[in-house]
Amino acid sequence: MERDKQHIEPKITLLGAGPGDPELITLKGVLALQRADVVLYDALTDEALLNYAPKHAIKVYVGKRSGEHSFEQDAINKLMVDYALNYGHVVRLKGGDPFVFGRGYEELDFATSYNIAVTVIPGISSAIGVPGLQQIPVTHRGMSESFWVITGTTSSGAVSEDIYQAANSNATVIILMGLKKLPQIVDIFSVAGKNNLPVAVVQNGSSAEEKLVIGKVDSILSKVADAKIAAPALLIFGEVVSLHPSFTKLIKPYVNIA
Repeated sequence: MERDKQHIEPKITLLGAGPGDPELITLKGVLALQRADVVLYDALTDEALLNYAPKHAIKVYVGKRSGEHSFEQDAINKLMVDYALNYGHVVRLKGGDPFVFGRGYEELDFATSYNIAVTVIPGISSAIGVPGLQQIPVTHRGMSESFWVITGTTSSGAVSEDIYQAANSNATVIILMGLKKLPQIVDIFSVAGKNNLPVAVVQNGSSAEEKLVIGKVDSILSKVADAKIAAPALLIFGEVVSLHPSFTKLIKPYVNIA
């Protein structure tokens, strides 16, 4: 049932939920949820976060996963605006950070075209948070002066051209949504002469279902297969992976199931 539109102040909060662990959301994010009239949440957000929203708040799952999209982006945009106009404060709860492969700006742009006020609350991106939780720094003095964050698969379904450039650098390379393309990505690093470069693959980072595999470019495919790693998974290529406590145990397949 719609609320009295005369008393509705439509607004939208784009909120990053962090990489998976519900305790990694920011305090500002919790406060936004507590003031929500509607929460639109994604597949990669922990539903425990919905407990912060008021009991009267409408909770709508609009998750999207590769190959099984529940909602297309256009539908989410329209739903978000419709709920804001009819109910008031919509919290758009997104995994990671809204502006790191989260299509957050598309949602912001659509909402502002209807003159709806939008607030952005950043979240901990899995690109940085997940390596950190594994004690893998994305930069380290004398080892890595920069890092790349790249999508493994572009909108056309191809491997990102940026990976070719990144493989020829000394930077840490973090690849999201790249597990299906791992054989091609490994080939790119091999052609760049990086067969011995350390690699980590983290499935469901920061969650109770987390899995970690450590290897090198020339061994990571077999290790991922042996560990039955599945999406969502984050790939980390770089010398910084050698700082992980397990790296010296590479003579044995290393799998950590939290």
